[in-house]
Formats: sequence, C-alpha cells, structure tokens
Amino acid sequence: MNKLELQKTANEIRKGIVSGVHAAKAGHPGGSLSAADIFTYLYFEEMNVDPKNPKDPDRDRFVLSKGHTAPGLYAALAEKGYFPKEDLLTLRHLGSYLQGHPDMKHIPGVDMSSGSLGQGISAAVGMALGAKLQNKAFRVYTLLGDGEIQEGQVWEAAMFAGAKHLDNLVVIVDNNGLQIDGNVADVNSPYPIDKKFEAFNFHVINVADGNDFDQLKAAFDEARTVTGMPTAIITKTVKGKGVSFMENQVGWHGKAPNDEEYAIAMAELEKAGEALCQK
Repeated sequence: MNKLELQKTANEIRKGIVSGVHAAKAGHPGGSLSAADIFTYLYFEEMNVDPKNPKDPDRDRFVLSKGHTAPGLYAALAEKGYFPKEDLLTLRHLGSYLQGHPDMKHIPGVDMSSGSLGQGISAAVGMALGAKLQNKAFRVYTLLGDGEIQEGQVWEAAMFAGAKHLDNLVVIVDNNGLQIDGNVADVNSPYPIDKKFEAFNFHVINVADGNDFDQLKAAFDEARTVTGMPTAIITKTVKGKGVSFMENQVGWHGKAPNDEEYAIAMAELEKAGEALCQK
C-alpha cells in the first residue's frame, strides 16, 4: 500500500473503533485511536499474514500486550478481512465472540489472549524463542502501552529477549503519554524508555511521530536489518488521535461516547476520509 492508501485504511479503522465502543457503551477508545496507524502499518504493510489462512504455521505473530485496546485490533482485523466489519457492533455484547480483551480461542487472527497488563510481551518473547528453536523464519510483534511498561514482568521479558538475542522480535511502545490515572510521567514515570530497552540489549528506534506512516515505515524497515538483538520501536503518539475532543484527554482512556459524541466523532472521521479521497 502507498501512504495515501494506508491513511485511508487507518481512517476506516478509526471509524470501526468509535462505532464498536459506542455500540458496546464501554471500552477503550483513547489508546485504540493512538495505535490505529500502528495497527494499520502492521496488518497492511509489515506482517506476513493471510486472513484466508489465519493459522498458517509460518505466519508472523502479533500480540496485543495492552489488551484493553482490543477495539483497535478488532477494527484492523475486520478491515483486513478476518471477520465481517458489522460484527464490530457486537463488541462486549453478551454472546459475542468480540470480548473486551482479545481471545485467541474464538477470534480469527488473534494469536494470544491478552489483557492482564505486562504479560503479552512475555508470550511474544516465548513465540520468538520458539521460532528460533524450530528454525522458523516468522517474526513476532508486540504492542505495549507506556503505562503498561510500569509492570515489572515487562522488564523480565525484555531481559530474557536481549540475553537470547531474539532478533525476530519487535517490541512497539505506544507512547501516548497518558494512562488511566493521568500523565504517565506523574503516575510512575517510565522515562527514559529508550535507555531502559538499550540497557536490556535491544536495538532501539525512536519514532518522533508514531501517527505518521513515513516514520513508521522507516522504523520497521530499520528493524528488519537488525541482527543479533531484539528491536524496540518507541512511538510518540497522540491519545485519541483522529477525534478532536478525545485527543490528549485522559478521560477518554476507558469510556464510550454517547450518541451525540458518537455523531460528532463519525462526522469528523467522514470528513477526514473525504479529504483523503480528494488527494
């Protein structure tokens, strides 16, 4: 996909996020929206995956370590063709397979059940080690929140990945600066994030704007050249990106828009989509 197509796809994924969370009357729009461009780049450009063969043993793996941003992952999977987009409206409903956190047993394209913060990266490290032991060429990607990396288990997993030289592992940190209780720097500062990963023997790539596809492309292309060590891509993003009243507002970490807010958000995204179509 070219940059414009990626931007259009990300805009559709944002519509899916807002629609799903609104229909559920619950969920986590802020961090789903900040990571929408990352989901888009991974599923439509970077990863070797096929919705027609979701269990391909040679596919690349993705673990959503910050599992509460499942609306973003689900919207990307639906856009990719793993399941019908209209199913996004069943998010968190009784009997729906689209639960509040990813479930590998029931959702096509989900490689790991996640949501207990800090644990997803451990699973991803295990997958990457498994690939090495089996001489498989697939790569493993995992997305963490900047609040999530306050969890100690993250650094145990990072230490292990560095020690085992897992160069088939790419850890992405969605550094949108906000977590449920406020600014990450005020709650329990994880900074400097890059220096911490470097200390655990990672190749670190800082992305100044993680909502920009040129910068994401450069980062993921660089990660593919790294040998002998895992890669950490630290992306500076905007929480709630794409919906004006949600951007950089901590209150939108974990609440759904009401009908009026939903209408405003969708109108903004429709307008953004139309502007992209005129380019």
